[in-house]
Amino acid sequence: MTPHTPGPSLPPDIRAALDAHTTMTLAYADEDGPQACAVLYAVAAGPVGPALVFVTSVTTRHGRALSGGEGRVAFTAQRDGQEWSALTGLQGRGTCRRLEGEERAAAWDAYRARYPYVEQTERLRQAIERTDLWELRPDWLRLIDNAKRFGHKAEWDMTKRH
Repeated sequence: MTPHTPGPSLPPDIRAALDAHTTMTLAYADEDGPQACAVLYAVAAGPVGPALVFVTSVTTRHGRALSGGEGRVAFTAQRDGQEWSALTGLQGRGTCRRLEGEERAAAWDAYRARYPYVEQTERLRQAIERTDLWELRPDWLRLIDNAKRFGHKAEWDMTKRH
């Protein structure tokens, strides 16, 4: 694991938005060009800032792209069906990697806590456990919250020092 230099702490409103949503649209690029996919995520604690964990197989297009490249992605998370005057959601950028060993086990705990139904269906639990578990470590996040004010934004940038 790569050591991290502490950046600014995650603002409470951005953390609350990460916790409020369950699906992110993950954008990536491979040899065939840009693509996006939706995945369910759970928020896990990272050494600095949040880690978003999600399930996908390395045999999917995005799994191959994330395995074969540097793993840089962009993403959004928001609820469907929002009115423009109350639109709330997140934009972000970060790095993805497949988890193994103890890191995978700890991330599974966060994923199962967020989606307890995975444990309640034996067939689903077995299928999910055979699938790869990934971590997305955001290094930049922007919260859009039109409910506070049209165009209201709050940002978190891991690269900026205190």
